Amino acid sequence: MRKKNFGLGAMTAATLLAATSAQAGGLERGGYNIDLLFDPSDYVIDSSVTYVNPQRKLNNVRDTNPLDGTNAGRPSNGVRATEGYWVPRIGFKAGIGEAVDCMFDYSQPWGAHLNQGRNWVGANENIETKIKSNNYATTCSYSFDAGPGKFRIIGGAFYQELSGFQERLAAELPAGLPFSGIGRLDLKADGWGWRVGAAYEIEEYALRTSLVYNSAVDLDNITGTLNLTGVPTIANPMNPLLGRTTNVFGATSMPDSLEFKFQTGVAPGWLVFGGVKWTDWSQLQGLSFCPESTRAIACTTRGPTEATSLDLFYRDGWTVTGGVGHKFNEQWSGAMSLTWDRGVSTGLGTHTDTWTLGAGVSYAPTKNVELRLSGALGILTSGSSGPIVRDGQTFGRAAYDFDNDLVSAISTSLKVKF
Repeated sequence: MRKKNFGLGAMTAATLLAATSAQAGGLERGGYNIDLLFDPSDYVIDSSVTYVNPQRKLNNVRDTNPLDGTNAGRPSNGVRATEGYWVPRIGFKAGIGEAVDCMFDYSQPWGAHLNQGRNWVGANENIETKIKSNNYATTCSYSFDAGPGKFRIIGGAFYQELSGFQERLAAELPAGLPFSGIGRLDLKADGWGWRVGAAYEIEEYALRTSLVYNSAVDLDNITGTLNLTGVPTIANPMNPLLGRTTNVFGATSMPDSLEFKFQTGVAPGWLVFGGVKWTDWSQLQGLSFCPESTRAIACTTRGPTEATSLDLFYRDGWTVTGGVGHKFNEQWSGAMSLTWDRGVSTGLGTHTDTWTLGAGVSYAPTKNVELRLSGALGILTSGSSGPIVRDGQTFGRAAYDFDNDLVSAISTSLKVKF
């Protein structure tokens, strides 16, 4: 039987602040989290759910294509772009002997939901986009004595499923026609990834440092459909895809990441913690999709067989977090943190810098049960979006500005140890 420590050394303040990690750059939702692996108990079940409410609004919207029509009567200011979303997570950790720990978890690391609707000036850029993910992971570690503490080697693998759709106005049609003018792209894909890392812990001082690399997940065979039945062929007789549904394919990779975390006790009952994470969002640029009938030809951005594309053009993301935790007594603990997330947009989109303040509280009515509640309040910084030029090609169908906007989140979780 392992030695159990339910004092400060067992308290990881960052785990009280799940609400702060669910609003980051790119397509990140829950991201990756292996903190459960470090719990000193033999067996642990941990479940959480987080609700995030970003309130991004667009102003001064301009349609940059004069062929799209007049947009008369459509709003161009105060257009709500984002939707609230839920981020669930559940994990199980088991200690195997004195040196090996393994955790198995389900999470939703990636996602997005933009829903400006049909009635805005930029409907030709987006009506609604929604992306969701499922991640199933196994992560294990082997620890051994090293000086006054323990060194831990970490490794694991994960399987991901992604799916989503985008609707946008494909053609501006005269009123009275039995066509919507809307095109819809539906996609799904899956792939595998792996992680490797190391950690060093000195239990007496509640000290832990860890460095973990999560690999990219190659989505080599994205499949789906492009539905243009709402656009009559007469809108562009030169486009053979109008008026029907076409099977399409594409490929991309979800980003790899490298994360450093630390924590240490600084006084009886007090803990400071922080971390730095790099995410390779720059590998998501223009995502091209081509008809299945053209698989023998390379599907490239603005290539001869491209049917449509998702234009992201992200840059790498950086996330920096710092905070402090305090154990008030045997039942109650709390933590506060400040997080900066560097925006990944490069002129197209609304992913600017985000500053988030988080606070959380933990209540342990017994040594085997822990309840946690955390909240976060943040600022989505201001900026603008408009067509950009890459390799001589122009991307983006609308331009708009946005002010500093609010994001809020709340998270609750239950941990059972035995």
